[in-house]
Amino acid sequence: MERTLSIIKPDAVSKNVIGKIIQRFEDAGLKVVGLKMLHLNKDVAKGFYKEHNERAFFADLIKFMTSNPVVVQVLEGESAVRLNRQLMGDTDPQTAAEGTIRSDFAKSIDANAVHGSDSLESAAREIEYFFDKSEIFS
Repeated sequence: MERTLSIIKPDAVSKNVIGKIIQRFEDAGLKVVGLKMLHLNKDVAKGFYKEHNERAFFADLIKFMTSNPVVVQVLEGESAVRLNRQLMGDTDPQTAAEGTIRSDFAKSIDANAVHGSDSLESAAREIEYFFDKSEIFS
């Protein structure tokens, strides 16, 4: 069993589609084993996205991620990282496959509804960033 981090981003939270997105993960066989709603402050958002610090889009990313609450969750299941990324679809909703989360709920490459860990190593780091072990249940 693998675990991965999923973030339902501010645009999807403000559209009130949290339940619809979670339902897709559950319908695909992923189990939510940790979940919380947070309103990220700039320091938390900057820490999470620190690898993008030098990129031109960094300031806009931080502004977006702190604009409204997010839902962070730990998903567990077979090939959880791969499956989560498959369900999300391409970063750009215009090129995301029909029926993916981003195709259905995102409006742009910047406001793209969800985040998912890109590897097991990233998943471990990202989960630890938002969750204590006592907040994750199998």
